[in-house]
Amino acid sequence: QLQLVESGGGLVQPGGSLTLSCAPTGWYYAIAWFRQAPGKEREGVSCISGSGGSWDFADSVKGRFTISRDHAKNTVFLQMTSLKPEDTAVYYCARGAYGYCTDYEPHDYTSWGQGTQVTVSS
Repeated sequence: QLQLVESGGGLVQPGGSLTLSCAPTGWYYAIAWFRQAPGKEREGVSCISGSGGSWDFADSVKGRFTISRDHAKNTVFLQMTSLKPEDTAVYYCARGAYGYCTDYEPHDYTSWGQGTQVTVSS
């Protein structure tokens, strides 16, 4: 499997927006986003099924983040709005072992990107 690569991270003010990209994702497997803040455990943020027809969000980002995938571009996007300082973390995308989303258990994900830093600060 090809290595996943994240992009789109950066510095943004509170209330701002960023869109992260993850590629090449392939067509079949679910793709999830995780994040890890300094001193904290890695947590699942969002997941989209292989078909793109179902998705999941952590409670902490519901209503602020959306996830989508473009099969033609072989890319999954995480659109983040109304960003808060507590969203600051390294964001990772990961390819699931199945076509559907499962719990955010790391062992359910077979390939990981290197991560992209998101910093929300004024």
